Parts: sequence; C-alpha cells; structure tokens
Amino acid sequence: MKTYPGHFVLDPMGRRVPLQGEEGFAAMRTAGRVAAACLDHLTLFVQPGVSTGALDRIADTFMRDHGAIPATLGYHGYPKSCCISPNHVVNHGVPDDQVLLKDGDIVNIDVTAIVDGWYGDTSRMYLVGTVNPRAAHLVRTTYDATMAGIGQVAPGKHLGDVGHVIDRMARAVGYSSVRDYVGHGIGRVFHDAPDVMHWGKPGRGMKLVPGMIFTVEPMLNQGGPGLRQLEDGWTNITRDLSLSAQFEHTVGVTADGVEIFTLSPAGLDCPVEAINPLSR
Repeated sequence: MKTYPGHFVLDPMGRRVPLQGEEGFAAMRTAGRVAAACLDHLTLFVQPGVSTGALDRIADTFMRDHGAIPATLGYHGYPKSCCISPNHVVNHGVPDDQVLLKDGDIVNIDVTAIVDGWYGDTSRMYLVGTVNPRAAHLVRTTYDATMAGIGQVAPGKHLGDVGHVIDRMARAVGYSSVRDYVGHGIGRVFHDAPDVMHWGKPGRGMKLVPGMIFTVEPMLNQGGPGLRQLEDGWTNITRDLSLSAQFEHTVGVTADGVEIFTLSPAGLDCPVEAINPLSR
C-alpha cells in the first residue's frame, strides 16, 4: 500500500482525512478483532431477563481482559462502556440495571475498543428469544444494506455510492434511513473526517483512495426517519416508536477494494438467515 503516516486528503469541508499505511492497517486489524470478539462473547449472555447494565459490565471486562480500553466510557461524559439500544431505541442507549431484555426484543450493542491508541468500532443486532418475522426482516435488511454499502468501497468510488445503495435497499421495502447520525473516519481518533452518509447519489461525495479508514453504520427504521432524544441526553428513539436496527463495521480502502476490520471471528455477524421479504 503506497500510503504512509502523515499523508492525507481533504474532505469536501476541507478537513484532513488521514491515509494509513500497512502499520496502521495492522493496528486496526488488532483493535477491530478485539471489538468484534467482544460482540461474539456477548452472544452467550443476550437472553430474556438479563439487564443491559449487566451486559455492559461483561463487555467492559472482556475488553480489559484483552488489552483494550472501552472508548465510550467517559467520552464527552458518557457513563458506560458500550451502547445498548433495544427495539425503538435507535442509538446511544445507556445500559441500566433496571432495563431487562424481554423475549421478542431486538437489540443493538455497539462497542469500541482502544488497543495501543487505535480504535476498533463495531455494532451488531441480537435477537432475544423468539422474534417475530417482521422484526427479523428489519434486522436482516439492515445487515444486507450495510454489507451492500461496504461492497461499494473501492478506490475511485465515492461515498455517495455507499450511501445510495443503503438508502435504495431501505426504501425498496418501505423502511427509512436515519439521517441525524452518520458514519465517520476513525483510526487514532474516535470520530474523524470524513462523514459517511447512509444516503446519497452515485458518483457524488468524497472520492475514495487507498488508506482511508471509516465506519459504515446505517440505522434503518420501520417507520419514519425522525428521532427524539430522551432526558438522559444520550438515548435516541424513533419519533413514531417504530422498530430500528443498525449494524456497523470499521473498514479500510485498499489498493483494489476494501478490508473489513471488525468481522466476527466466530462468523456471528448477523443473527438472521436470509428470509422471504413477503414474511413482513
């Protein structure tokens, strides 16, 4: 890879987007693997009756036991080591011992592990007990849209290509793509340039070049895209209380395509097999 520390390109707002070389990619593989393995570990504990607070403590322990620091803890005052967002919670759900998972819930868990100063950021949906087909369809569609967007990442492509595919897939089944929150550059900084929108036009937006690292993390709602923030100042819910789902991967642009740093080591990236769209 012909990029080196200190090289950068500018995003449309004139902000520097760092270009990482082999050392940076290697560091991101390590951080991403710890984050993804943490989500794998949590699979054992996502059960009816378990509190989101308990899951947060399990995630914290796992990251620390594997040489990582939870990035969210204390970040702009955030009080927990991960974000846990069930059902109509879109993102940034604050774990709490009083919030118990119930049979039929869908829940997103978002972890970011800092390893030697590098950030591995990923989130995944979980099914709690027996989930109805309509909820399962949302989860599977969100996963497929995420991976289709990542499939657009390659040198010479544009961020608009990524967002366009995601939004098109959401709209095709009557879902909406949240616009209040976007993906972001990442590496030695938690949230960096560029912004990665989950909607857009083909051939528009920032051109992708080898060495760029960012997240792709669409949130799809079964209802409208509007959000409302709760009094805790963090938790965002759908305005119409419809179900929401999200997947997130940290990816890097390579010389000929894309590398996903946060794939599940155990192959647990999506909890839903391909399903018939008519089951909605």
